[in-house]
Amino acid sequence: MENIIEVRSLMKAFGNQVALDDVDFSVRKKEIFGFLGPSGSGKTTTIKILTDQLSPTDGVATVFGIPSHRLTKEGAHRRIGILTDNSGLYNRLSIYDNLKLYCKLYDAPFSRIHDVLEVVNLIDEQKKIVSRLSKGMLQRVILARALLHKPDLLFLDEPTSALDPANSRHIYNGLRELNNEGTTIFLTTHDMSEAEHLCDRVAFLHKGKIQLLDEPKKIRRQFSDSSITVELNDGRRVVMKNGPEDAVRMHEYMTSSQVASIYSNEPTLGDIFVDVTGRELI
Repeated sequence: MENIIEVRSLMKAFGNQVALDDVDFSVRKKEIFGFLGPSGSGKTTTIKILTDQLSPTDGVATVFGIPSHRLTKEGAHRRIGILTDNSGLYNRLSIYDNLKLYCKLYDAPFSRIHDVLEVVNLIDEQKKIVSRLSKGMLQRVILARALLHKPDLLFLDEPTSALDPANSRHIYNGLRELNNEGTTIFLTTHDMSEAEHLCDRVAFLHKGKIQLLDEPKKIRRQFSDSSITVELNDGRRVVMKNGPEDAVRMHEYMTSSQVASIYSNEPTLGDIFVDVTGRELI
């Protein structure tokens, strides 16, 4: 499968402070790739290098087969959408007028405004002035702007950090739809449930190094002890593993209608991140 992003031996230092240290990964075409780690782990620095906002200290990073430091010169930046903490919006204009202005800049039809506002759940708010928006609404407008030109590659830096669960779910659905239409998504987050919901593969970044990279289900399976917990009607909880003795016990509980619920003991991505790095995702 074609790789949209290739990163090899990437390093970035700010003086004596090393932000990225010998980082290697690739992102496949039409993939949602999660770059996971706590604040200060190097996630935003990576995005800035991949979008020609920063130059690497060492190593190679290519996007669409083009060295990242040449993206602007090659005009490839027009194929990219970026959601960062820099809004670039005009405070005195309405949501709609801001997006209309960016449609002109992106050479996108005005009809796209309705489409992207639907993705971010702001159809009914489009006449509101940007200066009066809450942080969460502002974040959704910035995301809408990043989607206007149907980018081939979308960089999302903590896209739902200021959103409530209902709007987060709405945006997840919109991003999935966009991805199904062919957009590759590079997502940074410290929200492991968001990563499990959206991502095809994830990389754990800690202190500028990738500690683990794979599909979420494979990572959970790798760190699972294959046990399940059976909760009985009398309130007892019984932990079982694969094997003949536990199979007999399970059969007895089931045939005597004692089972209230059964659930897997697979660890979450958050649990695994703490196990691998020794650090909480904060």
